[in-house]
Amino acid sequence: MKTFLPKENEITRNWYVIDATGQVLGRLAVQIANMLRGRHKPTYTPHLDCGDFIIVINAEKVVLTGDKDTKKIYEDYSGFTDGRKVQTADVVRAKNPTRLISDAVEGMMPKGRLGRAQFSKLKVYAGPTHPHEAQQAVPFTVK
Repeated sequence: MKTFLPKENEITRNWYVIDATGQVLGRLAVQIANMLRGRHKPTYTPHLDCGDFIIVINAEKVVLTGDKDTKKIYEDYSGFTDGRKVQTADVVRAKNPTRLISDAVEGMMPKGRLGRAQFSKLKVYAGPTHPHEAQQAVPFTVK
């Protein structure tokens, strides 16, 4: 029996809205990464981009378990000497709450051209509104 490979015009990409209010960051990121890759579909193929578009709202209300708010660090490096900045998760949440979800999901995506293409279908917003009303996104509840 031959392996089924979907053609480019056979791949359907849906839009989903995920509300991050009260969700644990890591568990939410796993669900999002799997949906971006298309692993929830029966036509999943590892080397093809067959995932869906994901809109995450209320990113500022995502939950970190334990004392990760004060101990988890995010690093930025400018490339210059002494260009390393270290910030805790609560500081990052105050400045840019969408970074928490984006960094967690990006770390779970494949590295390379395919992973970057799949990751570009993620849209994260800090508040409850988003500009993608025309796509008629379906609400999705995370297990």
